[in-house]
Amino acid sequence: MDGRARVAWHLRRLRVERGLSQEALAVDAGVDRGYVSGIERRSFNPTVDILDRLAFALSVDVSELFVLPANGENPPLALRPGRRRG
Repeated sequence: MDGRARVAWHLRRLRVERGLSQEALAVDAGVDRGYVSGIERRSFNPTVDILDRLAFALSVDVSELFVLPANGENPPLALRPGRRRG
């Protein structure tokens, strides 16, 4: 799994665990919601500054976004549609 896929995996996992919508995370991190979506879809290659801001908004160290998922770990699920605020 490459770095972009790891970031996408963990960004979605952490966001869903916290019950945050992409919009809520984007507001907390000061980025566009479409950018958060693009990172999760592996369409965008975020800068270190953006990763720092997202990690801070999720209350984790940026290094947690790069950890290799455990062998056999299921992909993170999506939240049900609708606005969420953590």
